[in-house]
Amino acid sequence: MLSKLILRLAALLFALAALPASAALNVLATVPEWAALAREIGADKVNVIAATNALQDPHRIDAKPSLIARARSSQLVVANGAELEIGWLPMVLRESGNAAIQPGQPGYFEAASAVRLREVPTRLDRADGDVHAGGNPHIQTDPRNILTVAQALAARLALVDPANAEAYKANLARFSDRWKTAMARWELVAAPLRGVPVWVQHRSFPYMSDWLGLKELGALEPKAGVEPGSAHLAGILERQKVTPARMILRPAYTRASASEWLGERAHIPVVVLPFTVGGSPEAGDLFGLFDETIRRLLAGLK
Repeated sequence: MLSKLILRLAALLFALAALPASAALNVLATVPEWAALAREIGADKVNVIAATNALQDPHRIDAKPSLIARARSSQLVVANGAELEIGWLPMVLRESGNAAIQPGQPGYFEAASAVRLREVPTRLDRADGDVHAGGNPHIQTDPRNILTVAQALAARLALVDPANAEAYKANLARFSDRWKTAMARWELVAAPLRGVPVWVQHRSFPYMSDWLGLKELGALEPKAGVEPGSAHLAGILERQKVTPARMILRPAYTRASASEWLGERAHIPVVVLPFTVGGSPEAGDLFGLFDETIRRLLAGLK
């Protein structure tokens, strides 16, 4: 009897020894850009899943049981914040039953909390459309924000997973060096875009426009998240005759009809931007996202 017990104990110790010293940290990111950043900073110390893909509207996602299950098994949620996910993420977090990833806990991180938000509304009225109380949430279109969020995310990963804090610090340093070099290249190549007037289909690009010096004349949507009708677009076409834009910018996940209508009649190109990682075949990671964004914007000038 004793010999059998000893054999079972030996088998158990052998099995435990065969396991990795520490399992990868499960990270649930709400959108592709922050999933990509978590992989850059976490590398082999994290297992990252994105709740959405680049061709989905991140404002409007179904809180499916599969998504709730992923939240239940996560040690860290990386959200965009600024109310981008307000229609679905609170339900996912609540139904997960995972106390560690609730707002206010170390296991819940919002990228928007690390940067200064633009377009903070002076009034809050749902009659104005999908207004975000804290400001425009689409911070990922400016690479300077990516770097700021990376620093905050590395600190949060180290807090949640202190055993791998040094690895996160080293990964952040490597990413920062590569990112700063890439930003200098993007800004040099994108110099012809400074001062170029554009229309935007949705208020998706104020951070990018600030970074590159684009001049936004306005949005095709009459209200945030509201599809423009023909009368509204006809009014914009009249404005185009007085103050012409060089192109129309549209995120890859949005419907094409409004921008194509105006582009055909105004004889200006519609530039579809990937907007996030995976928004085009070339935008396979964060570096590819900005490479392709700059390439498409410059092509729109020709």
